[in-house]
Amino acid sequence: MLIIPAIDIRAGKCVRLLQGDYNRETVYAEDPLAMAAQWTDQGAKFLHLVDLDGAREGTPRNQEVILAIAERASIPVQVGGGIRNQCTVNQYLSGGVCRVIMGTIAYSNPSLFKEICAKWPGRIAIDIAAKRGKVAVDGWTKETEVLAVDLARKGKELGASLIVYTDILRDGTHQGINFQATRNMARALKIPLIASGGVSTIKDIEALRPLEADGVIGVIVGRALYAGTLDLPEAIALANKKGF
Repeated sequence: MLIIPAIDIRAGKCVRLLQGDYNRETVYAEDPLAMAAQWTDQGAKFLHLVDLDGAREGTPRNQEVILAIAERASIPVQVGGGIRNQCTVNQYLSGGVCRVIMGTIAYSNPSLFKEICAKWPGRIAIDIAAKRGKVAVDGWTKETEVLAVDLARKGKELGASLIVYTDILRDGTHQGINFQATRNMARALKIPLIASGGVSTIKDIEALRPLEADGVIGVIVGRALYAGTLDLPEAIALANKKGF
């Protein structure tokens, strides 16, 4: 199972939001490139980058620094936030990004999402961010009546290669992953899933490991790494340990 450090970028800085709330922000670093290097040096095999300004505004706002990270990083990176058209996808995937994550477009314009998935097979993931089981879009600021599992299944049909699933009410709270919802989502799908939202300590990594059998291939970790409640090398070692 991959332990994937998150680098959320707002106004060019590395930040974390509590439950996706833009009014509850903590700035952890001034230089996202330095954070990417730090996590790579500590053994990360994959990075998760998010343009928070882009997610809320619907167009990339931190693309320059994201592409700089992708160019300099010795490990693959995936990117989400404000990616709403073919041009932006092309710029990222042609600029060194391994995988693009799209959520709002899969919800609001499924035909475009399908077209993009067809052009870049295996490199488009769908972001499923949920509050109480229902999808939130537009940088998690707009709640819908669509069930998260329904959009995930639709995304798979449209060509998504992977699901990134976040329980918004757990995100940044240190309350642990929503184990039941994550397992139910993974079991409902036939494509891999990356879990996100709520990881606090090494015990959360241990709890997730059995879900590999259900298709959970990784977990995104943010605040726990920045706050120091989870040690990245220790988490990676546990995730790589054979057997449950």
